[in-house]
Amino acid sequence: MDILGYSGSGWLPFALYLLLLVFLSSRPQGEIESPAFTGLIQAAILLILLLHGMQLHDSVFTPEGFVFGFAQDLSLIAWVGLAFYWFQSWFLPISSLRWLVLFFALICSALPTIFSGTLISPTAVSDPWFKGHFIVATISVGLLSLAAMHAMLMSVQDRALHRQLAIIPNSRVAHWLEDLPPLMTMESLLFNLLYVGFALLSLTVFSGLLFSQALFGKPLVFDHKTIFALISWFLFTGLLVARWRVGLRGRAAVRWVLSAYTALLLAYVGSRFVLEVILQRA
Repeated sequence: MDILGYSGSGWLPFALYLLLLVFLSSRPQGEIESPAFTGLIQAAILLILLLHGMQLHDSVFTPEGFVFGFAQDLSLIAWVGLAFYWFQSWFLPISSLRWLVLFFALICSALPTIFSGTLISPTAVSDPWFKGHFIVATISVGLLSLAAMHAMLMSVQDRALHRQLAIIPNSRVAHWLEDLPPLMTMESLLFNLLYVGFALLSLTVFSGLLFSQALFGKPLVFDHKTIFALISWFLFTGLLVARWRVGLRGRAAVRWVLSAYTALLLAYVGSRFVLEVILQRA
């Protein structure tokens, strides 16, 4: 299969994310948290999101066909995660998470320029069913990826509060952890991510199962991707049922989220990474 390269413009989102992070690091903390400055940052993030999104769309849905790989998947995941953060930050006090999501977006936005992806299907560009399935799947994996990162951050925050982590007092890391929202707020944001992500994951999994022939041009095959996707779906289902029935929370919820996400990662990004980078084939 053909490997399509990226033009120099593929580095534009990376450069803009880097400039924003450098700019933020050069300003005093008090100035960054002021309402006027916060509005400026939100506007800058929105502009970068729009440019990053257009660049991703044009690089995945090309005139030659549908180009995809683990690098494009991670870049899309980062884009969805940052978009969700941008929206939620208008309603929740989560400005301290800005560095985390921007840094993740910075790293992932550069990957498609390095790993150009594979021409998978010349007909997918014009197929609205495939395109819809792909967009929903990307958004669901992006939100659940952000949920997994958020769960890991909650675990670090919880251990720091209980003095189970060796953190230098008055260090930048210590101040950053102190500035994070309370664990209750963090937990509310986590389950907001999970509810939306799970609903879209359900639509992705069952549309793939029911319409495999129409979406992919072949009957349903229970390969490793399908099996891990189903395992992940059942794990997320169990998590949300336990939350509803017994009020599951805290470290148990975090471990459950990470287990379910590991299966999801093996189903999507992991399989593409093994094929493209380790096995050197599409």
